[in-house]
Amino acid sequence: MRLFIGIELPDDVKRAAARVADGMRGEIAREASRAVLRWVPPENLHITIWFIGEVDDNRASAIRAVMSTPFAVPAFMLRIGGAGTFPPPSGDPRAVWLGLVEGRESLLPIHAEVTERLGTLGFAPEKRPYSPHLTIARVKDIRHREAPAVRGATSRAPREIAACAIGAVTLFRSRTSPKGSQYEAVLRVPLG
Repeated sequence: MRLFIGIELPDDVKRAAARVADGMRGEIAREASRAVLRWVPPENLHITIWFIGEVDDNRASAIRAVMSTPFAVPAFMLRIGGAGTFPPPSGDPRAVWLGLVEGRESLLPIHAEVTERLGTLGFAPEKRPYSPHLTIARVKDIRHREAPAVRGATSRAPREIAACAIGAVTLFRSRTSPKGSQYEAVLRVPLG
């Protein structure tokens, strides 16, 4: 099964993020008409903490076991605002994201704790620093000259999009089908 660890978002936050994404989608379609982006459906919006990938049932059980203890980090406010692309302006965009105005300072120690827990099962720490964000689109194809239009659309995103209280970390299962991915919460682990 395919697993990842992340932060679930309430429906009102997903709807607010989707409205911003729809505005960007329209602007990008007008300004970079040949760019091909795969937009994340509103029901799949979340903040990834750690992508695990495909594991067998025994490994999944071990992951559930190490993840089942409540986190030391207390519940916190998450405020979404602004947008950008990965990578930074030096290369063609591969992903479009919404940023965090508040909550990053709580997500970093959660990521560190997840790294420690998964490390006991032999998962190697990620090589690049953790940068919490909300992915709203993945760029499948883009001409270099259209990259500024995509970045321009993100630069006009509202600085305040939505806010919510976060009280748990979720272990998700991802099921892929021709209709796209569907995410199912396997385990919700409370914050301290």
